[in-house]
Amino acid sequence: MAKAILNFVSRRRRRIRSRKRRRRIPKGFIHIQAGLNNTIVTVTDVSGRVVSSSSAGNCGFRGPRKGTPFAAQTAAVDAIRTVMMKQAGVMIKGPGIGRDAALRAISRSGIRLTFIRDVTPLPHNGCRPPKKRRV
Repeated sequence: MAKAILNFVSRRRRRIRSRKRRRRIPKGFIHIQAGLNNTIVTVTDVSGRVVSSSSAGNCGFRGPRKGTPFAAQTAAVDAIRTVMMKQAGVMIKGPGIGRDAALRAISRSGIRLTFIRDVTPLPHNGCRPPKKRRV
């Protein structure tokens, strides 16, 4: 009985750390997924583990404002703020208008960019499109 009380007391005294603490990684990758309705920015280390991520919806933008360049810039700044990085490679995916704004925010943050790569998937006449809609 006394053991259970001791465990409960020790659990309660533990200090709660914030989930978004600053993480130090020397090199990494920044993935920008710029859709038409939202922009998602993910920071990973060299092995591909996610260190930090943010999106326009996560930053408080709702509805059509999520797809704007300002929302993408805010998401990029929010994702980078929790990471201390010296150099990074940037991979951009998607046709959204937030691509350039997010890239500009990353380059302004002081991180040295080793490469900028467009990894948007392009079908080489892959799947058959759905049949035409008749109203």
